[in-house]
Amino acid sequence: MIRQEEVFKIGKIGKPHGVKGEVSLMFEDDVFDRVDADYLVLLIDGILVPFFFEEYRFKSGETALVKFCDIDTKEQAQELTGCDVYFSRKLAEESQDTMSLNEAENFSLLDANNDNRLIGTVKSVDYSTVNTLFNVETPDGKEIMIPASEDFIIDVDTERHIIVVDLPEGLLDLE
Repeated sequence: MIRQEEVFKIGKIGKPHGVKGEVSLMFEDDVFDRVDADYLVLLIDGILVPFFFEEYRFKSGETALVKFCDIDTKEQAQELTGCDVYFSRKLAEESQDTMSLNEAENFSLLDANNDNRLIGTVKSVDYSTVNTLFNVETPDGKEIMIPASEDFIIDVDTERHIIVVDLPEGLLDLE
């Protein structure tokens, strides 16, 4: 069984494309193209399920058309509409030297300006604004937004799941 901590979200399945089972994949991370993988993981009824793909092609910078094995009709493809799409952390870590922001989910965020004090845990990455943000849950249960800028990230330890940031003075004091 695939566990949530073994994967990271890369997108969402859109509408079927055509009548032969192809679906659109709206992605935030093209790791499936950069890393040699035969499958993507879909969240179906709360369960993470691997789906092997026959082929894919890019439609735009944020959309790919994907044909999964054994999904051969528009009706079968329609059942996947709206499913969140995930990628294996293990495959991503084995195949690349740099990590994408989506992989930061569940990483601990440490403050370099305060003796590497724990700021919190990255719960998600928000791309809805001009500046990409980490949605962070603090140790006391609050949710805060931290800029996910490369300018602020000074170290990433993928083995220990830690990101060290050097944030502008006063940023953590904002409520």
